[in-house]
Amino acid sequence: MTINSIQKPETEIKVTIMHEKLTKKDIEMMEAELEDRRMNIRPKIMEEVKRCREYGDLSENYEYKAAKQAQRQNDSRMRYLQNMIKTAQIIDEDAQKGGVQLFDRVTLWLPEDEEEMTVQVVSTVRTDPSQGRVSLESPLGKALLGAMLGDIINVHVSESYSYDAEIRAVEPAEDDGSAPLLPY
Repeated sequence: MTINSIQKPETEIKVTIMHEKLTKKDIEMMEAELEDRRMNIRPKIMEEVKRCREYGDLSENYEYKAAKQAQRQNDSRMRYLQNMIKTAQIIDEDAQKGGVQLFDRVTLWLPEDEEEMTVQVVSTVRTDPSQGRVSLESPLGKALLGAMLGDIINVHVSESYSYDAEIRAVEPAEDDGSAPLLPY
C-alpha cells in the first residue's frame, strides 16, 4: 500500500453563527464603544507598549507584558463588537404590540416565595439580574413578552422546574440607553 492510496475519512465541520437579537440602541452603543476603542484606547495602549519595550529585556519586563495583555484584551473586545454588529438581528421595536414590551418595567408577584419583584426585559447584551434587568431570551423574559397586566405566567426553567408569577404592574418604558452593555 502506498501513501497515495490511504484515504482520510471525510469530516464535516459545522459552524453556527449566533444572531443576537439587538435593538438599534444596542448597535449605536456598540458602534460608539468600537469607535472609542479604535480612536482613543488603542493608540494609548500602543504607545504604552512602545514605551515599555524600551525598558530592555522583554522576558522579565512586567510592564511590557501587562501592556501587551491590555492590547490583546482591547483587540478581542473590538473583534467581539464587530462580530456582534455584523451578525445582529435587529428587533423592530415599533412592530411590538400588546402586552409587556421590551424595556417595560414589570412588577411580579411570586406566590411560591410570597414576594414581589420588579424586572425590566432587555436585550441579551444588556442583562444584569442584580439590577432587575433580564434577557428577552431568558425563561422569565420569554414568558413576560406579550403577557398582559393581571396574567399569571408560567416560567419554564427546565424540564423538571417551572414556577408561576402574576403580573401586578406594567410601567411602559423606552430604551433610554441607561442599561449599559455587558463587558463580555
